[in-house]
Amino acid sequence: MSRVDADRAGAGAYVSQSRWTELWKKEDWWAIWLGLGIVIVGLALFANGTSWRWIAVFPPRWSSAGILFQHFADNWLRYVAQFLFWSAAFGVALNTMGFKPREFLPAFAFLYVLSIVVFIIGQWEVANYYGFEAPLVALLAGGIIGNTANLPRSLESGFRVEFYIKVGIVLLGATIPFTLITWAGPVAILQASIVSIVTFSVIFFVAKRLGLDRRLAATLGVGGAVCGVSGAIAISAAVGAKKEHAPIAITLVILWAIVMIFILPFIAHAMNLPAGVAGAWIGTSEFADAAGLAAAQTYSGLIDTSAGGTGEQAVQAFTLMKVVGRDVWIGIWAFVLTIIATTRWEHGAFGRKANAADIWWRFPKFVIGFLLASLLITFVTRDYSLADFNRIVNPGLVAPIKDLRSWAFIFCFLSIGLTTRLRELAPAGQKPFIAFTSGVVVNVILGFVLSVVVFASYWANLSP
Repeated sequence: MSRVDADRAGAGAYVSQSRWTELWKKEDWWAIWLGLGIVIVGLALFANGTSWRWIAVFPPRWSSAGILFQHFADNWLRYVAQFLFWSAAFGVALNTMGFKPREFLPAFAFLYVLSIVVFIIGQWEVANYYGFEAPLVALLAGGIIGNTANLPRSLESGFRVEFYIKVGIVLLGATIPFTLITWAGPVAILQASIVSIVTFSVIFFVAKRLGLDRRLAATLGVGGAVCGVSGAIAISAAVGAKKEHAPIAITLVILWAIVMIFILPFIAHAMNLPAGVAGAWIGTSEFADAAGLAAAQTYSGLIDTSAGGTGEQAVQAFTLMKVVGRDVWIGIWAFVLTIIATTRWEHGAFGRKANAADIWWRFPKFVIGFLLASLLITFVTRDYSLADFNRIVNPGLVAPIKDLRSWAFIFCFLSIGLTTRLRELAPAGQKPFIAFTSGVVVNVILGFVLSVVVFASYWANLSP
């Protein structure tokens, strides 16, 4: 059920009960309490010289079974503790919202074990090389199991797609402090802003012209314009998209991200582009952080000394453009599109235009949680340089929270796959592919012009 449907179903309930019960009865608020709780505890741990690292465990990158067996032999207790942590956090929240823990806990145990398997496959070097990272593996595995196995209906109580998404998005905010904007510099932010706005506009316009639902159009648009998978799931939840919309966008993001790994570095090498220029083009044109980093690192190994620059410059330029410049737009798009969805797209469901109070009560509160988490980390890192942030804050505070966020997202992706039937995706046909691909073409060309022509001198002389 989308958020629009949920709002419609629950609209009458607001008349008979105080809306303030939302604070402990609604997923959006519980996503904030859980997400910000993790961030605040992380800040306290960081201040005392420790972190969430011990509890935020997941399988390492591996190439042989021996590495994997040794990891689990050494860390099995951490996985038990992590399972208990997530079970308690989600269980308390769902119990307060009126769900039965005795139904949720066995289902979540199944989901957690399946998530470990997904991480194991996603961390395998062979699978990783071909782009089969944990999010894609989760969608595929969940889809195969959900469409072929006759799972007990009791397990569905653990497949809380929107709840996991919302918690993950609040945690996502903690990994994107607003100080990144100043660290990136005006050129990187300007280029990222141009690409983000133009690419979103092209995908959204084409999708609408093809007759696609505007919520799907928005999800596709941000997936191509910003941070790929994270952007797609953030916006799908923010605009109240249907449950099949996120998998469509995520699949297209990952598909093109994989293609770009094998195209961009070799075209840049054939054109003998300077390292910083090539890195900026890759950062402007790629659709996922991991895939983009792989492409930038590939080019750093191909670069000809006559081109100018070093491999480190290619990686740094990519990081400034993609991980900093474009990813910051997640919060901006989430805030803007939730306002638009709430005020313009949803009022028809209630038969009247929303007033100020309706806008607040129907606004997806987890977006506020995302912004608050980002502000908290921004406040803590306000006096750090980018180098000190990467050396001190990232490993001690942000990285463990990011790993916990990865678990929440994998719970979400698996739940999407387990609850999505292929027949529900079939009606979309090839139109989403056409819309997204139109953005890919514009993204690559525009990124090339900005990186190689307009801002070439900046990227070519980027300090390593």
